[in-house]
Amino acid sequence: MFRTMMNGKIHRATVTEANLNYVGSITIDSAILEAVDMLPNEKVQIVNNNNGARIETYIIPGEPGSGVICLNGAAARHVQVGDVVIIMSYGMFTSEEAKTHEPKIVVLDEKNHIEMILPEEKAHTTL
Repeated sequence: MFRTMMNGKIHRATVTEANLNYVGSITIDSAILEAVDMLPNEKVQIVNNNNGARIETYIIPGEPGSGVICLNGAAARHVQVGDVVIIMSYGMFTSEEAKTHEPKIVVLDEKNHIEMILPEEKAHTTL
C-alpha cells in the first residue's frame, strides 16, 4: 500500500503577484523551493489564509532570493497581493517509508525570506 504524505510545506508565504493572463501555475522563489525539496512542475496545494480558498496547480521556479510568490492564470482569481498562503507538496510512500518520513517545513517572514526551518510539525503548533 502507498500513502500520500506531506513532503514539503511553505508556511506564511505572502503573495507578491497575481497574474491572470499567464497560462497557469505558481511562481516560487527557487531558493525557497530548494529548502523544502520542491521541484519545477511539481503539483502543489495552496491554501489562502485570508479567504479560505484551496487551489491545486504546479510550480514554476522564480529568481532565487527574489521572494516571489506569484499565482498565475485562473489561480490568480483566488488571491490578492498581500494575502498569506500555505503551499504544500505531497509524495507517495510505502507504509514503511511513511513511518520515518520527515517533511521539510519552512516559515517565511513578511518579505518571503526563510525565517525558520521546522524539524517537525506537532499538534497545536501556532506561530
